[in-house]
Amino acid sequence: MTFSLTRRLAPFAALALLGMAPAHASTIEDTPQVTHEAPTSPPVAEKREHSYTHHGITISDPYDWLYDKSYPTIDDEDVLDHIKAENAWFEANMAPQKELTEALFTEMRARIKEDDSTVPQRRGDFLYWSEFEEGAQYRKHWRKPVAGGDDQLILDETALAEGHEYFRLGALSISRDGRLMAYATDTSGAERYTARIKDLQTGELLPDEIPNLRSNLVWVAGDTALVYGPSSENWRTLEARLHVLGTPVEDDTVLYKEDDESFSVGAGLSAQEDYLIISAGDNETSEVRFVLAADPTAPLTLVRAREKGVEYDIDIRDGELFVHTNDDHINFRLAKASIDAPDVWETVLAGSDEFYLMDFDLFKGFFVTEGRLNGLDQVQLRTYDAPTMVSPIAFPEASYSAGLSNNPEYDQTKLRLSYESMITPDTVFDYDVASRSLEQLKQQEIPSGYDASLYTTERVEIEARDGTMVPVSIIMRKDRDTLNGGAAGPLHLYAYGAYGYAVPPGFSTTRLSLVDRGFAYAIAHIRGGDDLGRRWYLQGKLNERTNTFNDFVDAGRGLIAKGYTAEGKVTASGGSAGGELMGAIINQDPSQYGAIVSHVPFVDVLNTMLNEELPLTPGEWQEWGNPIESKQAFAYILSYSPYDQVSAQDYPPMLVTAGLNDPRVTYWEPAKWVAKLREHKTDDNVLLLKTNMGAGHGGKSGRWNSLYETAEEFAFILWQMGMADAKGAE
Repeated sequence: MTFSLTRRLAPFAALALLGMAPAHASTIEDTPQVTHEAPTSPPVAEKREHSYTHHGITISDPYDWLYDKSYPTIDDEDVLDHIKAENAWFEANMAPQKELTEALFTEMRARIKEDDSTVPQRRGDFLYWSEFEEGAQYRKHWRKPVAGGDDQLILDETALAEGHEYFRLGALSISRDGRLMAYATDTSGAERYTARIKDLQTGELLPDEIPNLRSNLVWVAGDTALVYGPSSENWRTLEARLHVLGTPVEDDTVLYKEDDESFSVGAGLSAQEDYLIISAGDNETSEVRFVLAADPTAPLTLVRAREKGVEYDIDIRDGELFVHTNDDHINFRLAKASIDAPDVWETVLAGSDEFYLMDFDLFKGFFVTEGRLNGLDQVQLRTYDAPTMVSPIAFPEASYSAGLSNNPEYDQTKLRLSYESMITPDTVFDYDVASRSLEQLKQQEIPSGYDASLYTTERVEIEARDGTMVPVSIIMRKDRDTLNGGAAGPLHLYAYGAYGYAVPPGFSTTRLSLVDRGFAYAIAHIRGGDDLGRRWYLQGKLNERTNTFNDFVDAGRGLIAKGYTAEGKVTASGGSAGGELMGAIINQDPSQYGAIVSHVPFVDVLNTMLNEELPLTPGEWQEWGNPIESKQAFAYILSYSPYDQVSAQDYPPMLVTAGLNDPRVTYWEPAKWVAKLREHKTDDNVLLLKTNMGAGHGGKSGRWNSLYETAEEFAFILWQMGMADAKGAE
């Protein structure tokens, strides 16, 4: 796993609705309980005079005090008391929905195979897999020799999590000879990981300990050293360091140091694992260097100097570079170059207006390109001697999500693939390269039962206000009209819409708890994601950011016009940058929505982009604009920033979540936003803020704790839609 300091990798909480939420913190028993007299009115935050001026524009911000200026230490008693008061209000309001929450949790859990495992995959002399035991919150990681022998437990997450309110496994890397395993863990949610190294022959931990990690772990120098990226005080990864086993971490060698605070540094190995590749970049520009993995302290070779707006990544095979770049086409091309002249790029696959080339993987006898054609995932096999001749892998449905899975060996005769659709559970295939045939190895089991024939999925296009056609993927039961008594039923609308992250039309077991109660569930493929190509992403960032919000509002209105639902029966959710989306749409069109769930929302956009000391800010200017330097960017961000645009109007019922230890969207953004909403909103609708006091950006950890939070979210939605007593259809 490679860490990244952008919000792009964390549409987490909202992904719970998609059934893809990462492991969230604590235990179910730690879910907030009312242990004192419940409050009878919501907390009202004190207003304290504060203002700031940029470009001759003065902004009043009376809730600035909720930002503890000693952050990342949070010890201001006034701040903590207010957050605790909001949590108490959340508890008091959700207590009557406890039975519904428990019922939803029970049915969601019944759809999950508790003693589940991944399909074993070969790497070197071993087969590796992971599994959950029945009832367990966390995984165990196993291996066994390919030649035969006993199963070996190599890592037990449950044991590592014991005694911690929060636990998350980050990087896990096996040495090339299979002897050593490096892994990193986070026990606070602050995303500062600590790496340890285990001898898999003896079972002993080496004395080496690498603290404050924010990267993957890369074995080099004949498995005697690791390359990693430390986190700066502001959570920025600006270096690639070399740790030689058995030496003090203070003596680690800096292989590369980035001077641009907006860039992030990462490292990995080439396809044949003979070169170390170190990349640096932000959301729109990149620069790559390489060196022999056997001699990582040798001088690095620069591929091509950075050029603003030009992105590229590389791999190396048999002394030849392959370069994936947008230098001459918005949808990227694939080029090659020699080791001796790495900046001279010869086109292998030209950029295409139709095909969006997203990635490539090199293997011994062929290579694979991945991308999208008309918004649908493509996995294509190609040969080195005739690269323009393509053999696309054919999948069984018209709309789906598919891609390469775990393929660690360079010499592969079969490719491991993942596949799902809105009605087809997660499926693992092996694709035989010689026979060009798919073999299904596993499909997600649903113990409580699932009949795909009861559901239908559609993909419709809705015209946005500027004439752009926005695709929307929908799943619902075929008997939905009967479930809703012939009336227009509720519809849940989800999107993310930032960083070029495309929400796939995938499967979700948790989503069925809404769909089986008569909801249609829709994913709006709005601009800001790259669902329809790179241009689709660019049309939702910087000075075109409001396209994202308009697309979502117009998608909902279009679905109402097409009869999928009705005014006030649209519920919506989003997390992180998707939480910003929730804030913008309720400012623009609050009457459309019956309930909103906004997870760790990035809503105080202007203040955050003005504060260059915060972890993400410098690297985010390429996405949102730099209001410190640009008056135009200041005014544009101000025009849509959800916190700044709160006004005196009716707002829909809302559930907002936060993580006290969150380094991506800091806790005070949702806290300030809710305080301002309480001051200005003219309705009596429920507004709740729940802050996880021992977790970060992804919420609670552990699969059941994460699932319980999803049940809590759905209970809120059903309660606000007057459906708290609705039972799921069989």
